[in-house]
Amino acid sequence: MKKAMGAHPNRSAVASAFVRELVLEHCEEAAHLWLLRGRAARSPLYDLAGLLELDNRLEAHVDALRLEAPASGGLCRKTLEEGRAEECFPAAVLAFETADQDLISSTVEKASAEPGASGAVVGALGWLPSERSRPHIQRLLASGHPLERLIGIAASTLQRRDPGHFLDDALYDGDARLRACALRAVGELGGRADRMLPARLRDHFTDADDRCRFWAARSAALLGDADAAGILKAFVKPDSPFQEEALQMAMRLMDAPAARAWQAELAAAPATRRLAVIGAGIAGDPALVPWLIGRMGDPSLARAAGEAVSAITGVDIAREGLEGKKPEGFKTGPSDDPMDGDVALDPDDGLPWPDADKMAVWWEKRQGQFPPGLRHLAGRPLSAGCLTHVLRAGRQPQRAAAALELAILKPGRPLFDVCAPAFRQVCP
Repeated sequence: MKKAMGAHPNRSAVASAFVRELVLEHCEEAAHLWLLRGRAARSPLYDLAGLLELDNRLEAHVDALRLEAPASGGLCRKTLEEGRAEECFPAAVLAFETADQDLISSTVEKASAEPGASGAVVGALGWLPSERSRPHIQRLLASGHPLERLIGIAASTLQRRDPGHFLDDALYDGDARLRACALRAVGELGGRADRMLPARLRDHFTDADDRCRFWAARSAALLGDADAAGILKAFVKPDSPFQEEALQMAMRLMDAPAARAWQAELAAAPATRRLAVIGAGIAGDPALVPWLIGRMGDPSLARAAGEAVSAITGVDIAREGLEGKKPEGFKTGPSDDPMDGDVALDPDDGLPWPDADKMAVWWEKRQGQFPPGLRHLAGRPLSAGCLTHVLRAGRQPQRAAAALELAILKPGRPLFDVCAPAFRQVCP
């Protein structure tokens, strides 16, 4: 009997070590999948079904951490100290779900200390059901620290819940990051019965901070302010971090002749030719397809041009056998050279290389199906029915485009979030 009792601590130690390793594995996998999900939510390789599959995998690892909450809390705290920004996500989900104040404090401190970690904390609050996240969001909104208020407003926006007076106060806060977050939230939340709101957004059209000017203009556009297009156009330049987001909005606010003229202006300068390619897909005019096929001979533009043709016509280049080979010697994205300081990701990663000759033949046979001068998205003339279909069945970039178009059709409606947890995306 004594011998058996003496062996028990060893079995317990082995079991504890096994649980520890298992929890650590789930924590690492959840962090990895969160990082992967951030890319997938904007990737042309994913549609809603693919995003749902990825989200279910992520939720399975999070659920495993919940089952071993006592052990998970300590290990998550350790990974926060040693790990990267994405490690914040599993730790924050567990912290907020179990109301572990020490772990909550650790995740918020990580968000304060490391750029990018705040997004994981916001994402965790957006991941949880509304009833579980609400009390934590309210405490963050009432905080005296700008970053915590920012997290509260951003998480409220993800949950599509209006923060009320906390949002109003943040619009004129001295902290530019918080102010920009609030300005973005106004447009994405929509639905506010506030006659002064357009004027408040216009107050920031001359804000000293680029982020504030951009998000004020984008939100004003979502609320139906036609003058916002001019502010957004100023951001469509090579050195602006908002160039593509501004292009996505500004091009959609224009009528067909104005959009064509601006697209031609962008195409005339080498520095903005890539933006012209992307803009052609946004403009959606089938008359631009031949010009796009002509750009497929330039390796730096070929894949973006193929994606723009797909945005207009709905063609699946790989499935239709219109794919070519990657040009020999063409390199993009980070290299394996540790001395290479360029760490920028390939902006067209995952897109197929179109064969320009095959695309030209394909277009010659099908161009009669696409009336020129009429805006198209994913092969259909733009309409509420088309946009609803794309939200349900399109790839992620097309779904994001459809969400913007729906918001523009009905100014003030909440912007449909195609990056939200897929199991909560109920398409109209």
